[in-house]
Amino acid sequence: MELSLEGKTAFVTGGNIGIGRAVSLSLARCGADVALTYYSHKSEGEETVKAIEDLGQKGYAYQLDATNGEQVNEVVQQVADILGGHIDILMNNAGHLVGRSAIVDMTDEHWFTTINVNLTSTFYCTRAVLPFMNTGWGRIVNMSSLAARNGGGNGATAYAASKGAIIAFTRGLCKEVADQGITVNGVAPGLILETPFHENFNTDAGIKAAIASTPLKRGGTPDDVANAVLYFVSDLGSFITGEIIEINGGLYFA
Repeated sequence: MELSLEGKTAFVTGGNIGIGRAVSLSLARCGADVALTYYSHKSEGEETVKAIEDLGQKGYAYQLDATNGEQVNEVVQQVADILGGHIDILMNNAGHLVGRSAIVDMTDEHWFTTINVNLTSTFYCTRAVLPFMNTGWGRIVNMSSLAARNGGGNGATAYAASKGAIIAFTRGLCKEVADQGITVNGVAPGLILETPFHENFNTDAGIKAAIASTPLKRGGTPDDVANAVLYFVSDLGSFITGEIIEINGGLYFA
């Protein structure tokens, strides 16, 4: 079966860097037009759009704070308008660790910021996109994490909780929208190198230790995650919904 997304439209949050960029470019290579969002890295957003256009597809970039429901609604309306009135694929990629803190020392601000940037953003974007997933065919992929399975590293309990909730959100939503021809799945990456996440929140020693503990003896790449997303959004994964793919080189089995 040929992996083709010709004629499809996609919306990728945080699609300018790291895993989001890899997903955006993979979708474009398969024939989809892609609208992506960035929070603060406008130049990377513009560069990714240029790369999408070089692949022969239409690309658009929008600044978005995905924790702002009103702003999400406005941007999604603009995206739907420019993509012809329908959004076929949604990749909820926006999110990050925020910082590390033990629960006993954690401020309310840290807790709610972490929950909002990962879980609430996924809710806002999904709610806004669903009315435009209106052709009888749709694909939603949510970004979870290995932390949802093993609790995360030191000081990452809030992050792990937000990513665990995304798994439950995925499974609940897939039942709500199945009769509309929409599938909802998730990816749970482990150590993925070449991303701002591990550049900002990990150490060389931590990365080496994780690789040493991984059966495949390497860290993942953004393309490793993008390839799993392609499986879910293509016809190859058309009979799969409510599932989470673990992308961790055998470090953890769900």
